[in-house]
Amino acid sequence: MANTDFRTCSLSGLKIHRSSELLIRWNLIAAFATLAVGGLMGLLVLLTRWPSVHLLPVEHYYRFLTAHGLDALLAWIIFFEIALVHFTSAVLLGTRSYVTWLGWVAFALMLIGGALINTIVVLGRADVMFTSYVPLKADPLYYLGVILFAVGALIGFIHFFINIVLSKRDGGFKRSLPLGSFGLAAASIIGILTLAHGAAIFLPTLLWSMDVIPTIDPSAYRLVFWGLGHSSQQINVCAMVAVWYMTSAFVVGGKPVNEKLSRTAFVLYILFINLASEHHLLVDPVLSSWHKVVNTSYMMHLAVLASMIHAFAIPASMEVALRKQGYTRGLFEWLKKAPWGNPAFSGVIISIVLFGFLGGITGVIFGTEQFAIIRHNTFAITGHFHGTVVAGTTIAFMAFTYLLIPFIFKRELIWKGFASIQPWLYGAGVATLSIGMMSAGSFGVPRRHYDITFSGAPFSFTFDPAIDMFMSMMGVGGVLAAAGGFLFILIAFGSIIFGKKMEQR
Repeated sequence: MANTDFRTCSLSGLKIHRSSELLIRWNLIAAFATLAVGGLMGLLVLLTRWPSVHLLPVEHYYRFLTAHGLDALLAWIIFFEIALVHFTSAVLLGTRSYVTWLGWVAFALMLIGGALINTIVVLGRADVMFTSYVPLKADPLYYLGVILFAVGALIGFIHFFINIVLSKRDGGFKRSLPLGSFGLAAASIIGILTLAHGAAIFLPTLLWSMDVIPTIDPSAYRLVFWGLGHSSQQINVCAMVAVWYMTSAFVVGGKPVNEKLSRTAFVLYILFINLASEHHLLVDPVLSSWHKVVNTSYMMHLAVLASMIHAFAIPASMEVALRKQGYTRGLFEWLKKAPWGNPAFSGVIISIVLFGFLGGITGVIFGTEQFAIIRHNTFAITGHFHGTVVAGTTIAFMAFTYLLIPFIFKRELIWKGFASIQPWLYGAGVATLSIGMMSAGSFGVPRRHYDITFSGAPFSFTFDPAIDMFMSMMGVGGVLAAAGGFLFILIAFGSIIFGKKMEQR
């Protein structure tokens, strides 16, 4: 292999191989495209749930809600995570992506699967929402699309370990993996377990939709499905935290005060974080109360311990790095002098704060056996996962994009002033949206109902007048978040196409 196959990034000093660069680029482009579609669908759904607007008719509401869940919750994030797989298993190690054709097979399957899902949903043949609970039945091509996407992602995560093993053989790293790569190793392990659940439930569901299998037990479906549906968000948590560590390192030179402790926290994620999937089943009678209490009051807290370790370790790494740069006056000069104008840094800080207070704390509360019974089917849960997947993971990935565009696409960011405010605009919008949803849910507003005024229903029901304020709060926050998301898409694609080319060695 000739040395000309590698280039050295002038900003990061990373050695980047052409094969890795192309795989990262196209997975990122697919991620941004699916985020754009999912975000548009989310805005339309928001303007329907907002009683003052109530935009869509009922059939379009559930159709667009299905598309929003699959594109924004699944496709955008997993495409980005597969890009991170190649970044952390090749670029971060200064080596190349091995068995490159396998990476392209993974990308092709995900792209075909995602396109098939969206086509069937738009045609109105899969108004089953993200969960697609049986006995709701979609077109068989919908389930085929989900299976193709899941198999592609599974191959992508397996590719991570192929790269690691062969890189170790060729001297890509001497002792242990860099912490960013270690975090993606944890994400990949969880990803393989998660997607195996998807195959286990969607293959028989495909056969059921084709009338090959007469029936599927709804309780069994829910049990296995949430091994995919919620555990996929645990992939996100590991990848998000890895992005936090890498951004700290790239932007301010941060290193964990105790790296072994940070690695141990990732191991705790592998062992215990998937147990949180069970909170979707806490209102089901198929599991005993003893089992539910042990799962949610003891085992799950070991994953919470891991998150608390990261919550202290990452800001500490930033503080130590900035103090070494001379910002030592008083307790908080390092914080005041931090690079707040850099959207990668500010985005990660916003992600940490919002994930911790809106997503993490509410997840621990709503995930308990005692509390789930009164919150699980309310709008509060929708607010919770917008606090995790959106306020946490999506903002972190947006922040890291501001590094990946110059590193991988060799382009400068356009509209740098707008880029510096984009994380704040998006973060403020998502926070307002999430708080409005959770507040409305505390008054019993249902989680998925098309019309909370129940107009035309044979019975009447009126919520507490405070609901109007909370739903308006959700609506205003959602519009702000949509504006921030639209700005991100413009900056990302605009920088890739029109950004000034950077000199490379």
